[in-house]
Amino acid sequence: MILYLVIPAFNEEEVLDITSKALKEKMNSLIKDKKISKESKVMFVDDGSKDKTWSIIESLHEKDKLFTGVKLSGNRGHQFALLAGLMEAKKYADAVISMDADLQDDINVIDKMIDEYKSGSQIVYGVRSSRKKDTFFKRNTAQMFYKLMQFLGVNIVYNHADCRLMSKRTLDELENFKEVNLFLRGIVPLLGFKSSIVYYERGKREAGTSKYPLKKMLAFAADGITSFSVKPLRLILAIGIIILIVSIFIMLYALVVKILGHTVAGWTFLTISIWFIGGLQMISIGVIGEYVGKIYNETKARPRYIIEKVLK
Repeated sequence: MILYLVIPAFNEEEVLDITSKALKEKMNSLIKDKKISKESKVMFVDDGSKDKTWSIIESLHEKDKLFTGVKLSGNRGHQFALLAGLMEAKKYADAVISMDADLQDDINVIDKMIDEYKSGSQIVYGVRSSRKKDTFFKRNTAQMFYKLMQFLGVNIVYNHADCRLMSKRTLDELENFKEVNLFLRGIVPLLGFKSSIVYYERGKREAGTSKYPLKKMLAFAADGITSFSVKPLRLILAIGIIILIVSIFIMLYALVVKILGHTVAGWTFLTISIWFIGGLQMISIGVIGEYVGKIYNETKARPRYIIEKVLK
């Protein structure tokens, strides 16, 4: 089998040397054991980096044809960079494994994925066995995210990021999904096909800094929720109905107070109600606006990424 490793990279000059050495050793070992073909490669995808990431990728390619690269014309975000790599790699590979450039995904899980693929699985998900190494905040917010997605009816693999093996057959089907609001963790399970899970211990970043600060993580979570579930809109409707029912009782209370001549007594309650409902309306408009914005992006149908250069 011809295997391609797709590694998105954005400003990863500090870690690429370490990553390339580790992946070269792993790939050569797999080739030696005849688990994969000599035509297998490691494909780095430069997501519009501002540092020396692309020049390092070119240097790696010149020294060893095991390495290849795709350069996007600008920064499009991790999901689009990953998709660009997957679509390019499927032209040559029987199966593609995606991993992060920081080596937090254990490269030894590649062996397990290949075994599952050869046993018939078309998609193999790499899932973290634990989150003990995460900070208290990150561990709990991540768990809340997965539980919220499941509550909203999104079919997503718990504790799975973007470390996965996909066969050429499944990648051909993935290409048919044309949405601009890309959330691969939700799309891939929709493909169906026989799938399996392999577990691994996620390590620490070898060098450099995380490219997913809190702001990006929250935006990513919002994209995932609004791209795959309309339950937030239905929740707004339900809250609106509840408030309508409550408002009827408030109206009756206000009339009774008016008749009794104690209108001043309800001033605090009325003020709190106005502020509460006003805030709720603003949140509701924001949620609806998020969906409208996604519709706007989809109808423009602009290219999701533009490839500037591919190393052959």
